[in-house]
Amino acid sequence: MSAKCASDLVRLSGATCRYGEQAVLVDVDLAVAPRDFIGVVGPSGSGKTTLLKAMMGTVGLAAGTAQRRPGLRVAYVPQVETVDWSFPITVDECVLMARPGRRVPWTSRAERGEAALLLERLGLEGLGGRHIRELSGGQQQRVFIARALLREPELLLLDEPTSGVDVRLRHEVLHLLDDLNATGLAIVITTHDLNGIAAHLPRVICLNRMVIGAGRPHDVLTPAVLERTYGATMDVLDHAGMPVIVDGFHHHPRAGAEHPIEGRMAT
Repeated sequence: MSAKCASDLVRLSGATCRYGEQAVLVDVDLAVAPRDFIGVVGPSGSGKTTLLKAMMGTVGLAAGTAQRRPGLRVAYVPQVETVDWSFPITVDECVLMARPGRRVPWTSRAERGEAALLLERLGLEGLGGRHIRELSGGQQQRVFIARALLREPELLLLDEPTSGVDVRLRHEVLHLLDDLNATGLAIVITTHDLNGIAAHLPRVICLNRMVIGAGRPHDVLTPAVLERTYGATMDVLDHAGMPVIVDGFHHHPRAGAEHPIEGRMAT
């Protein structure tokens, strides 16, 4: 590999993935370098989760290559919708299960101390004994981030970490990830939150089976790229130097049609 390729944590070259006869990823090129913070956006079914799995090496490629730095430590945070929240497990147990080759009843004092420090760092101090279903959506997401960090990864992959939480919690999660990235951790997230990544992330990839655009938010989140990605018109506004994406749908009332509420009020 070239010197540039050798410095990358992960590099996909012409990566194509199929489930049966259906191509989910097509000819994808992507490099993740140390300290990168990348957001992957695209419609449902566009291959975002498969892209993360290709980076981890847990899904086979029909064509192309996936290269990972030898010994690379990767941690993965799944979509919270895939978690069985009725499973009888506490926050501490959930986090400590991430230790490779360890079973929770036999964790060491040092490991339990490390888990406690992580929970405190993520704003979950004092919640270790609670059942995971008793937490808020934002707290549940942080538990799984703590679980991933216990593996001391060099690359953190998160699938829809802002899904199912309100605007305030979405910003909290993104601020947390930004802080983690500032410590040197490379992060790749998939998300539907276009405005969140425009505000927080330095690099964006628009994906719909193939890479439609990649680069800085200002360069990638354009009406033309977004329409090719989502198949729908979107408007991009400038707010304080930051792109803001809004639905491009405009209602055009028919001539002579009255507003239904106004019509009722007039009778």
